[in-house]
Amino acid sequence: MTATALIEAYYAAFNNRDEAGFLDLLTDDVIHDINQGGREIGKPAFAAFLTRMNLCYRETIQDLVVMCDRSGTRAAAEFRVHGIYLQADEGLPKARGQTYILTAGAFFTLKAGKIARISNYYNLPHWLAQVGSE
Repeated sequence: MTATALIEAYYAAFNNRDEAGFLDLLTDDVIHDINQGGREIGKPAFAAFLTRMNLCYRETIQDLVVMCDRSGTRAAAEFRVHGIYLQADEGLPKARGQTYILTAGAFFTLKAGKIARISNYYNLPHWLAQVGSE
């Protein structure tokens, strides 16, 4: 699978809520840099992150653009997140089914046909403005 196809498969699995397929695209020691947060390492940590995300948010990725380096070991993606805030996430405002649309990006390191690092970035203040901060 090409680097571009791998990243496209990652977001297709995300949109289809195919958690098993999503996790299968990652190395066992995947590094996940959370937007404005910490770093988690390993599939179990990523699976726990997905569980929390699925409880709190229903999101789809649209307008995906994938860019890869010539070596096929690094990639970047830009996209729009269309979401519904379902349940309050720790440290964030109350959820009341608010909808939001965010431009976001991610950077990837690829190794042996799998994703070895994911670093996600989006504008948290813009998201807070859309869902309300009370």
